[in-house]
Amino acid sequence: MSAPDPEGFVEAPDEELGRRVAGIDDAEAEQRAQTLRAGLSDYELEDEDRSLLDTALADEFDDEETGPAPVLAVVGRPNVGKSTLINRILGRREAVVEDVPGVTRDRVSYPAEWNGRPFTLVDTGGWDIDVRGMASRIADQAEIAVDMADAAIFVVDARTGVTSTDEHVVRMLRRAARPVVLAVNKVDDERGELQAAEFWSLGLGEPHTVSAMHGRGVADLLDTVLEVLPEVSAVDQKLEVGGPRRVALLGRPNVGKSSLLNRLVGSERVLVDNVAGTTRDPVDELVELGGRQWRFVDTAGIRKRARQASGADFYAALRTQTALERAEVAVILLEADQVISEQDVRIVKTAVEAGRAIVLAFNKWDLIDEERRHQLEGEIQRDLAHVAWAPRVNLSAKTGRHADKLVPAMERALESWDTRIPTGRLNAFLGELVAANPHPLRGGKQPRILFGTQASNRPPRFVLFTTGFLDPGYRRFIARRLRETFGFEGTPIDISMRIREKRKRK
Repeated sequence: MSAPDPEGFVEAPDEELGRRVAGIDDAEAEQRAQTLRAGLSDYELEDEDRSLLDTALADEFDDEETGPAPVLAVVGRPNVGKSTLINRILGRREAVVEDVPGVTRDRVSYPAEWNGRPFTLVDTGGWDIDVRGMASRIADQAEIAVDMADAAIFVVDARTGVTSTDEHVVRMLRRAARPVVLAVNKVDDERGELQAAEFWSLGLGEPHTVSAMHGRGVADLLDTVLEVLPEVSAVDQKLEVGGPRRVALLGRPNVGKSSLLNRLVGSERVLVDNVAGTTRDPVDELVELGGRQWRFVDTAGIRKRARQASGADFYAALRTQTALERAEVAVILLEADQVISEQDVRIVKTAVEAGRAIVLAFNKWDLIDEERRHQLEGEIQRDLAHVAWAPRVNLSAKTGRHADKLVPAMERALESWDTRIPTGRLNAFLGELVAANPHPLRGGKQPRILFGTQASNRPPRFVLFTTGFLDPGYRRFIARRLRETFGFEGTPIDISMRIREKRKRK
C-alpha cells in the first residue's frame, strides 16, 4: 500500500484506473453525468451552482480573453496607513503593515474586487527607504508603481497635515498624468474632517476622508476609484486572442535570462551585463521557434538608476507579477551550478499562484559535473516537489545547447493548460476513483463527491459538489490521479469544493 498522506489518507494501489476510464464510451459517460446531475436536485443549490451546472452539461465555458484587470497603485510616505488600507480593501490581512526599512515580502500586488469589478492593488509601503533623501526616494518608488498603474490612491495622514514629502509625491503624480484619488487617512471624528480640509491645497481635488483602521469612508473611496479605473488595464495592450503564445521569462537577477533571449532571437537585442539587475524595462520580443512565433517578455530586473537603487527588489517583484498577468506560460530559469535558493522557490510559487503553465529551465548545464547533477536532483526533490509536474529542460543560454528543447516543453505545458475534460468523462473518472479509494471517515461520516465539473481552463479549474469537507490529502490524491489519467503536464490545476446539504423534507 502507498505511504500515508500527512492528513492520514492511505491510497490503495489502482493501476487499472486509466484503462477502466478509457473503456467507458462517451454515451455511457454522458448518461452517468446526467444521472448524477439529476441527483443534485435533492440538495440545496444556489443560483450560481445552477448556472455552473448548466454550463457544465453543455461542456461550455467562456474562452474569450478580456485583457488584464486595471491596476491601482496605493502610494504615500511611510506610516500613513497604505498597507492598512490595502488590507481593509482586501478584507484580510495580506500586506505588511510595518513601514520599517528593509521589510521584505513575497508579493507587492494583490487581486481585489469592489461591486463586482476586479482590479489589482499595488502596495508600495514598507520598502527599503533610506532616511537620506527620503522625500526623493519615496517619490521615485511611487513613480515605479504609478508608471505601471491605471490610477492611484494617494494616502496622506490627517494628523500630521501636509508635509514637504507629500508635495514631492504630488509633483511626481502630476508628471505621471494618471487619475489620482486623494485619501486622507486617520480621520475618526469631526475634528479630523476639519483637519482634512487642509489637503485641498495639494491641488488633487476633493480629499476623501477615511479611517483605514476602522473602515470609515472606505466604501465611498472605492466608489470614487471605480469611476476613474478603466474596465480593462490601459497600461498593457489588450491580450491578443489567437496571436503568438506569450512567454514570461523569469528568474532571479543574473541567472541568464537576457542571454537566453538573445540566443533565441539570434541578436544582441536585449541589454546584457554581468552586473545583476541591468534591465529596467520589459522587452517584448517576437521569436521564431519550432516553425511558429512566440512573444517573449524578458523580466531581467531593473537598471539601477542612482535614485531608484533602493527600490530594485520592489520593481523586480512588481515586474515579475505584471509579466505573469500578460503571459500564458512561464519559463523559469535556474542556475544548475548553484544551490536552489529561497528566491528561486518564491519565483516558482508566484508563477503557480498566477495560474500559468510552467517550464523549468536549468541554465549552465554544461558547467556541472556528475556529482553536482546528483546534488541538484536531491534539491529538486526537496525544494521543487510541488511542481514535479513541470517539464524540465537542461540547457546553456551562452552556447545555445539544448535551447531547442524549450519549444516542445512549452507546447506540452500549454496544451495541458488549455485542456478541457468533458463533464461525462470527468464524472466517470471520479466514480471509478472513489470506488477504489473512498474518502476516509470524518467524525463518523464519509464525505461523498456528488458531481464534478471543469469550471474553466487556462489553468484547469475543477469544482466538486460534495456532502462534506474533503481533506487536503485527498484533494492532492485526486489531482495526482487527474494528471496520471489525463496528462496535465506543465500546468497547475485547482480543485475546489462546494459542500451542499440535502433539502429538508417538508
